Amino acid sequence: MIPVSSVSETLAVGKFLLSSLIKCDSNGRYAASVSVRSGRGSASHDRIYRFTPSFATREAASRYALAEGQRLLFHPHTHKEPA
Repeated sequence: MIPVSSVSETLAVGKFLLSSLIKCDSNGRYAASVSVRSGRGSASHDRIYRFTPSFATREAASRYALAEGQRLLFHPHTHKEPA
């Protein structure tokens, strides 16, 4: 079976739009990524961040992705070790 990614939740933060991207792996766990988008139309910019931890539920992965997206926006030069 091919893992399928899906957008789970979106959150507007100032001029940015955060979208959690969740993918179920072959072990039935969920991998989290976040899209950080700014701008509109041809002037838009989208950056994707992938995270190391895996999660038992889609909801937990989505919450983690959005929290990390916010951390990246507000504290871009901090580095957090995976739990």
